[in-house]
Amino acid sequence: MPRKTKSEEKSIRYAVVGLGHIAQVAVLPGFNTARNTELAAIVSGDREKLTAVAQKYDIEQIFPYDEYDNALSTVDAVFIALPNHLHKEYVVRAANAGVHILCEKPMAVTRADCEEMVEASDRNHVKLMIAYRLHFEEANLEAMRIACSGKLGDLRIFSSEFTQQVAPDNVRVTAPASEGGGSLYDMGVYCINAARYLFQDDPTSVFGWSANNGEERFRNVEEMVAVEMRFPKERLATFTCSFGAVDVSRYSLIGTEGKLVMEPAYDYSMALKQELTIGEKTTKKTFRKRDQFAAELEYFSECILEDKEPEPSGLEGLADVAIIEAIYESVRTGKPVEVSDLPEKPRPAPNQEIQRPAHGKPETVKTKSPSGEAA
Repeated sequence: MPRKTKSEEKSIRYAVVGLGHIAQVAVLPGFNTARNTELAAIVSGDREKLTAVAQKYDIEQIFPYDEYDNALSTVDAVFIALPNHLHKEYVVRAANAGVHILCEKPMAVTRADCEEMVEASDRNHVKLMIAYRLHFEEANLEAMRIACSGKLGDLRIFSSEFTQQVAPDNVRVTAPASEGGGSLYDMGVYCINAARYLFQDDPTSVFGWSANNGEERFRNVEEMVAVEMRFPKERLATFTCSFGAVDVSRYSLIGTEGKLVMEPAYDYSMALKQELTIGEKTTKKTFRKRDQFAAELEYFSECILEDKEPEPSGLEGLADVAIIEAIYESVRTGKPVEVSDLPEKPRPAPNQEIQRPAHGKPETVKTKSPSGEAA
């Protein structure tokens, strides 16, 4: 039987909450090709953004933040694309309204906030998924398959660098760590998550250092953080994330018989590249650019329609935030910090891969990239 077209399928109606850079360049365009999804409403505190974006995407329902509850009454699900410290409030309000939630990462600022978000979604019988788009991306799922296959031998080392230059007026550096600012929440979460799904395990302890070159833009947050994580089976993972260095997006996984390198590894706006070395043989592979946001939207809609628990769920987001809290405690104390009581949850599965065609760079309204360039 031929697959139904998008217009023939039952659709989940979404409101996108927040119209910043990531929402306008990636989330909103994703609705064009994601099956089972409909962009029904947008929510923002900027009337000019609301009007212009609504015209561009032919959206009838527009709401300021103080009418968020009214927006919730018009949709089945929300995509939360707000600054990190607002995630908990808007997720809990959606859950209490019986609306399903797809929330950007990091899930929240504290483990306690994450636990409250999970409890609210469970209590109200709604789905809660955290937007780990790479859980649906062929390149990283292929890396996970290789890691689990034994081709690399006994996995020993994970290392990663994820860095960029961030503009002084961007919320990533103007908001303190207590509100989810800083490179660890924004970029380090990718490195933590990759180490966890490649090792198929969670760290038992962490040790972190921060550094700051004294620039005015880093008055509220660290310039960079370097972390070592100890995993079961005597495995080590290290990473460095920074808001004050040239763009780098890379990880390597080293075993007793081979190594795998992804560079770029975490990007959504370009092709991802993999280099695999087993013994003396090296192979290289390029994974063409895709719309990773359309993929996660489609997957979440399927979870709602088929009444299945999403992976990555709120428990996945909670685990990474708990690890980030432990790293900050280590930075403060100068000592290793144990990580314990992380929830049991599924790992990404190879069959989660979803391919949706890439789109061009969209025109945006009153927003800039983290580096300060006009989007």
